[in-house]
Amino acid sequence: GAQHIGEALKTYNGTLTSLDLYVNQIGARGAFHIGEALKGNKALASLNIGGNRIGVEGIQHLGEALKENVTLTFLKLRNNDIGAEGAKHIGKALKDNNTLTSLDLDGHALPILELKGVSPVETIELQGKGLTHLSGIVIASCISSNLVLKSLNLNYNEIGNEGAQHIGEALKINDALTTLNLMSNGIGAKGAQHIGEGLQINKALTTLNLAWNSIHNQGAQHIGKALKSNMALTTLDLGGNEIGDESAQHIGEALKKNTVLTTLSIRNNELNDAAKEALKAAVCTEVDLQL
Repeated sequence: GAQHIGEALKTYNGTLTSLDLYVNQIGARGAFHIGEALKGNKALASLNIGGNRIGVEGIQHLGEALKENVTLTFLKLRNNDIGAEGAKHIGKALKDNNTLTSLDLDGHALPILELKGVSPVETIELQGKGLTHLSGIVIASCISSNLVLKSLNLNYNEIGNEGAQHIGEALKINDALTTLNLMSNGIGAKGAQHIGEGLQINKALTTLNLAWNSIHNQGAQHIGKALKSNMALTTLDLGGNEIGDESAQHIGEALKKNTVLTTLSIRNNELNDAAKEALKAAVCTEVDLQL
């Protein structure tokens, strides 16, 4: 069925602007035929191909199509088993596409042109949208070269450690973003490591919220390591991360070398009184330390 639809789309460029193929079991092979058609079709603006189990192979075909298509503005791909690898293919394809405005990978359409900076905005609010690591990967790919975006709010989503990994990579490249809110995203210790690695290179981000991410002691140590070399971050929230006394010591040691941080929240963790006093002793009097 998808093959015949694809053939029709190749030759028909009339009034059909929207096509809904949700849950039609087209698979990777069907995605290939649709993708081939999209390369030449100059009418279709909206395509829902969700729930078709197209997998990584199918998403590769659609990604190649996006590099050539100049009319599609909305694409829905949720429930397709594309995984992180598939999301990376889409992210790469979007670098060569300036037509797609909305992409739905997991239930909420991402504002692609705004994330890329093609339609420039300084603030993007995507909190509480149920975004998973798939959206996190695409978001990271888009913002890496955005020279306009200043503030990105992703709190209360589910980007996890894989999404955080790619956002960490984006932080190594992006030199415009100043505020990033990742509160309550389940990034864990591994995600904190990637964010920390990004912070070691980033020279623009001034405000970072990592509260309620279960980064634990290991993740806190990675952030502490980043604070030793980062000279841009002024506000950091690590609240509610199950950080213990030993990791607080690592953060304290980092703060002795860091001269730019002015606000640090480490509330709702597992620090005893001695650890709290050690942190107070480590920071200069100008730092707003929230315990």
